[in-house]
Amino acid sequence: MAVAAPADKRFRRARVSPTRQRGWRERGWRDLSWLLVARTAVLIALVGYGGYRGVELALSAEALAVTRITVSGNERLSRGEVLSLLDGLSGQNMVTVDLDAWRQKLMASPWVADAAMRRVLPGTVDVFVSEREPMGIGRIGDSLYLIDQRGEVIDEYGPNYADLDLPIIDGLAARSAHDDGLLVDQPRAALAGRVLTALQVKPELARRVSQVDVTDLRDAVLILKGDTTLVRVGDDEFVERLQSYLDLVPALKERVPNIDYVDLRFDERVYVRPQGAGVRAQRVQGGS
Repeated sequence: MAVAAPADKRFRRARVSPTRQRGWRERGWRDLSWLLVARTAVLIALVGYGGYRGVELALSAEALAVTRITVSGNERLSRGEVLSLLDGLSGQNMVTVDLDAWRQKLMASPWVADAAMRRVLPGTVDVFVSEREPMGIGRIGDSLYLIDQRGEVIDEYGPNYADLDLPIIDGLAARSAHDDGLLVDQPRAALAGRVLTALQVKPELARRVSQVDVTDLRDAVLILKGDTTLVRVGDDEFVERLQSYLDLVPALKERVPNIDYVDLRFDERVYVRPQGAGVRAQRVQGGS
């Protein structure tokens, strides 16, 4: 018996042919996507490696080596002494060198209060030094030391500092074990610093001071050049009291030729003690 065929001959094509065509296209796009991803990954890797090698070559280039070091701000330290503290900096890479570590080496010098360093491409490092300023020569035990405004020891005093016209400071030695091995008693150093700093407002007065004794924290004692009198100025009003002594000294010397000390700590009263054992201080009116 014969089987009748469908009248619409597009029936089978409509259900079979389009299905095969969509499957081929999907697989093609999927393969193409993976290929693009792989090529992109390879390209990124090549660019990254090239950049890494470029940076590596640039950092190792001789053009970036430190070839020159300039020094400024130094007075007591010579340029050679500064450069000796930076031995090994020349030849370092300008980009990678740790300037802060080299600055710390400069700060190890007792003369250096502060320092700054900066890069100046292509191969220069500028060094700026700020030195400590000695205020006096501290007499500690049997030795003499240059002392700065903070009471810190700069260096041992010797012939190489003979050009410094500074007063001798007595009474600075640390006294007990609780000072943690410090050479200088900080409160007494601070008193000496206050005295000498105050006198700087009148340089002519400052230049006349030969010695400062800060053994007593409440009473600084001054000795002037060419005068053996101990001038007791207390712990404040140093300029006014020293000037008062200089104004009175002709009259004082006339009354008491050989003076042991003059005490100026008591407003309008001035006490003068003649030299000689057992002699009492005399009160003189008219001081400040």
